[in-house]
Amino acid sequence: MLAAYFDCPGGPENLYVKEVMKPHPGEGEVLVKVSASALNRADLLQRRGKYPPPKGASDILGLEAAGSVAGLGPGCKGRWKIGDAVMALLSGGGQAEYVTVPEGYLMPIPSDMTFIQAAAIPEAWLTAFQLLHFVGKVQKGERVLIHAGASGVGMAAIQLVRLAKAIPIVTAGSQEKLKATTNAGAAVGFNYKNEDFSEKVLAFTQGSGVDLILDCVGGSYWEKNLNCLSTDGRWIIYGLLSGGEVHGDLLARLLSKRASIHTSLLRSRDKEASNGYEQSFTEDALPYFSGGTSPRLQPLLDSVYPLQEIAEAHRIMEENKNIGKIVIEMPA
Repeated sequence: MLAAYFDCPGGPENLYVKEVMKPHPGEGEVLVKVSASALNRADLLQRRGKYPPPKGASDILGLEAAGSVAGLGPGCKGRWKIGDAVMALLSGGGQAEYVTVPEGYLMPIPSDMTFIQAAAIPEAWLTAFQLLHFVGKVQKGERVLIHAGASGVGMAAIQLVRLAKAIPIVTAGSQEKLKATTNAGAAVGFNYKNEDFSEKVLAFTQGSGVDLILDCVGGSYWEKNLNCLSTDGRWIIYGLLSGGEVHGDLLARLLSKRASIHTSLLRSRDKEASNGYEQSFTEDALPYFSGGTSPRLQPLLDSVYPLQEIAEAHRIMEENKNIGKIVIEMPA
């Protein structure tokens, strides 16, 4: 089968499409013929040698995939049959023609959704859902600050915050991106490049701050995050785009607000925890992706690239040009 590959860490130019062995499903695993996969920041970090896959995971890029069931390993419990349309969040291997997936990781694709649309769901939406409900315990009426609001996770989080009847507030790096977040349901958005988002958030919340922060930026935002976090607020760190170093009295500031820091990485989860996320998401959120529901959840697609153009897709994401998800389409 064909797969996205690189021989040594480096820039997008190191990527190429390689013929590799087709995987065989093991105990409790399902073989999926991949129709589409989406690109994530983790793929860029892995390509640069900064985010190796977990032990035992495929070293092929790709943390999500949508396609059809092509085979069942021993011990599968009969939930899936050959030909079923499925999608999954993976620990690796999605940017290939086939991938094996533990059966509990699979989710059904809504009947009115294409594989390309479905490929934009697993990583972003499961991440946002897990951060909001399993880690952050979001409650009705709470104010949620979402950094990188126009990213895949950001756009999913905005809609899921609305579904939870809470208030999404975002940061983004351009007016075009802020407009996209408004269209997705953000109550207000601030351009972190030319505004102090902490001051703006405090003004918008009449000085009380936000109850929950979803932060994929890390180090450089710590002071502003604490400035606009409410008393007893929760700050969830799930990425370190600006690095992990903190210079200053973070602990005293945190203590003064009785605030808490949580961290989360879905890629390193265990299978038991994972199955809970997928099942809960399938029951509580997935029905809202179907037509006729209110509110309607929708993945935002930026662009679609064939597998052969994977290097160009990486360049676009590396330059922060995308709004929403970049999807990689597999050969038919």
